[in-house]
Amino acid sequence: MDDPSRVTGSRFFPGGRLNYAERALAAPEGAAGSVAVVARSQTRPPLELSWSELAALVARVRTGLLAAGVGPLDRVAGYLPNIPEALATMLACASLGAVWTCCAPEMGVTGVIDRLSQVEPTVLVSVDGYRYGARTVDRRAEATAVRAALPSVSAAVWLGYLDPAAPAPDGWTSWARFTGEEGPLEFAPVDFDHPLYVLYSSGTTGQP
Repeated sequence: MDDPSRVTGSRFFPGGRLNYAERALAAPEGAAGSVAVVARSQTRPPLELSWSELAALVARVRTGLLAAGVGPLDRVAGYLPNIPEALATMLACASLGAVWTCCAPEMGVTGVIDRLSQVEPTVLVSVDGYRYGARTVDRRAEATAVRAALPSVSAAVWLGYLDPAAPAPDGWTSWARFTGEEGPLEFAPVDFDHPLYVLYSSGTTGQP
């Protein structure tokens, strides 16, 4: 990715090094067992994670990313709702100095490809679908089409959000397998202006 200083012509806090995930996962003293994440969904039952559970999940995602060859400045993309797994993957990326980006699964294939193709992700994490009220929205075909349009993706991870019992399709690694190995939760110190994640405009005046 381009040097961020080229955008503004300035550098903030040169020489300062830190890691966003390390600070975000720093639980208040004595509060490791208290609730850090409260998740509510129309797709699955309520879920809460303590600080220690969140850190453990981030560590397992981080191990999966390392096994997939992800390193500093590599891009990892999600086709995901706002769920704990998306948060954990973003923090795992940040711990490595990788760059996170995500599109919501209600977006269509063209809109997702217009966005993700620009950043050339090496890993794609996708849900199989979701529920909107009483309606079931299957996104298996869309996820497959998105992956096929991203030749940079070397590892694709399937999160059974709509149907947790269904096996991952051919060529995809299940979320359970991807996060199945424990590993240390370490944090790469990066420059203050190191990119953390990529967001997109609406695309009303051209490619987003």
